[in-house]
Amino acid sequence: MLKEVEHWLSTRSWSLTDRPLHKILAAKHRTGQSVSVVLPALNEEATVGEIVAIIRHDLMQQVPLVDEIVVVDSGSTDRTSEVAAAAGARVVHRDDILPRIPAVPGKGEVLWRSLLVTSGDIVAFVDADLKEFSSDFVTGIVGPLLTDPGVDLVKAMYDRPLGTEFNSLASGRTAGQGGRVTELMARPLLNMHWPQLAGFVQPLGGEYAARRSLLEQLPFPVGYGVELGMLVDALHLVGLDALAQVDVGVRKHRHQDGQALGRMAAQIYRTAQLRLARGHLIRPSLTQFERGPDGFEPRTYSVDTEERPPMVDITEYQSRKVA
Repeated sequence: MLKEVEHWLSTRSWSLTDRPLHKILAAKHRTGQSVSVVLPALNEEATVGEIVAIIRHDLMQQVPLVDEIVVVDSGSTDRTSEVAAAAGARVVHRDDILPRIPAVPGKGEVLWRSLLVTSGDIVAFVDADLKEFSSDFVTGIVGPLLTDPGVDLVKAMYDRPLGTEFNSLASGRTAGQGGRVTELMARPLLNMHWPQLAGFVQPLGGEYAARRSLLEQLPFPVGYGVELGMLVDALHLVGLDALAQVDVGVRKHRHQDGQALGRMAAQIYRTAQLRLARGHLIRPSLTQFERGPDGFEPRTYSVDTEERPPMVDITEYQSRKVA
């Protein structure tokens, strides 16, 4: 039994220091691969500009690692687009990508459409709400893809402090409490149904990179189930040995309230259900409760169930000329 557990947890894992930047750059030059960084963004004017500026300065101006930075705005009502463009990103609005297929709200929808407006052989996704951002997040997840041809997808792993605990207890038991949906929903699901993926520290983390040749073959859940769905589908398509993770330190970002996390968990559970029993499920909903003038009032939300097909099946993607 012990050997079986060890096999389950045999995810290829590295630290930032395992691949110095000069080795990553040498591999990029040798292989000729290009790198795109995509930031999906919705009302992130407070943080998106700094993230873009750091990536541009560190990984485009100082060293030629990243070839393009694209911010895909999924309908912001603040100055997200203006701030991102001023910082040096190419900004594309979700609704302007593949207009033949009407867009729906959701993170996965934005990531799927981003494949049509980027050209990199390697695509790195970075959430736009990160605070105290370091370009190590990008070099960490891109490095193994440039240096190891057997790796197809790399997740970042990190501590996720919740609020002020970072200052006093980040090295202790509370350092990971920012990943509440991971611990309460995603990790149990993976351990029970896809134990080969149990070794991923941050399966739902928004910072990961993959080869375009893999991403274009994957279906994309339109909502928050995209990260879990991508891991599960990649496991079946390319196998565990092609998946990896890199420790990039600490991730600080804006946290959502408990009810928003509940809706996120429902989408993730639904994504898992679809992969366990396609074609035998009913359309689910989630009812939550908020206190109103007359007591607790129910609020019912539909759970995103739609998935986009592999991008390689889209006519516009097949016919485009990749630079």
